[in-house]
Amino acid sequence: MKVGILNVTGYAGSELARILAHHPEAEMVSVTGRSAAGQRLAEVFPHLAATDLPITEEIEESVDVVFSALPHKASAEACGPFYKQGVKVVDISADFRLKDLPEYESWYSVQHPFPELLEDAVYGLTELHRDEVAAAGLVANPGCYPTGAVLALAPAVKAGIIEPNVVVDGKSGVSGAGRGLALSTHYSEVNESVRAYSIDGHRHLPEITQELRSDGVEPRVTFLPHLIPMTRGILSSCYADLNPGALPGGDAAAAALFEVYRDFYRGEPFVKVVDQPPHTKHTLGNNDCLVYPAIDPRTDRLTVVSAIDNLVKGAAGQAVQNMNLMFGLPESMGLETLALYP
Repeated sequence: MKVGILNVTGYAGSELARILAHHPEAEMVSVTGRSAAGQRLAEVFPHLAATDLPITEEIEESVDVVFSALPHKASAEACGPFYKQGVKVVDISADFRLKDLPEYESWYSVQHPFPELLEDAVYGLTELHRDEVAAAGLVANPGCYPTGAVLALAPAVKAGIIEPNVVVDGKSGVSGAGRGLALSTHYSEVNESVRAYSIDGHRHLPEITQELRSDGVEPRVTFLPHLIPMTRGILSSCYADLNPGALPGGDAAAAALFEVYRDFYRGEPFVKVVDQPPHTKHTLGNNDCLVYPAIDPRTDRLTVVSAIDNLVKGAAGQAVQNMNLMFGLPESMGLETLALYP
């Protein structure tokens, strides 16, 4: 199948090109990037010299699937016409993630250019929406923070073992802020420093809330992101009170909790329930999400820690996972990469 990438010059776009370069069924035929239009991919990213395509302002070849790594609104403007022409689309921006149009327009402060397509779009967290993704022509790739948080909490929510009040403490590497220059991500500002941000509300909050709704129960989510002085990775520490009597008492509680999580993710190629708290480095460069659930017996509170690479499972890798499903390919094709360590 022939693939086009919109905005290959960002971190998510370049990571897509890196993954697709070795995908046995995908052929990149066109990549765009307006700031670098007229240059070749190898000039902008020497590590992608093996796929030395010209960077153009628009997709100039016939394609079967388009990945969009454009910013919100610009992404929907570009994706809409492709989808209406019958080209499959995976949008890495936030434009098609939220089903509630007023909520999207409130959080992102823009008018949606294709609101009629929200009904068609499928939220591309494959572990929760696999069948819908496989049948979709337009997939909204999840945000990086929601991927880690929702995969950490979904088994507990679906099993009904936690109360609706949920706290998500997220810590991300600097690449999550994108490739644009900004004082807040300048080396001297970030190095040897950790800071919380978006304390009054982060745009990924409604996405987390939407995906944790279950059987009419509305979760009350507190989400606080932090910037960590590292390049890649997201560590999500999630907390919720256990429903009384939802799990056995005493030492049996931890075993029962692990069984809930292992049953939920049994057979999943990329979500692994692990026996010790994961490090972000354990997922560096691959499409895994590592999940560690635990119980604090003193407070009857659930703690779940998850780790992902924000540019892979949190963006480009998950997008390829979605593409594989949309074209009836093995879900893990092109994504069988072990983490880089140390």
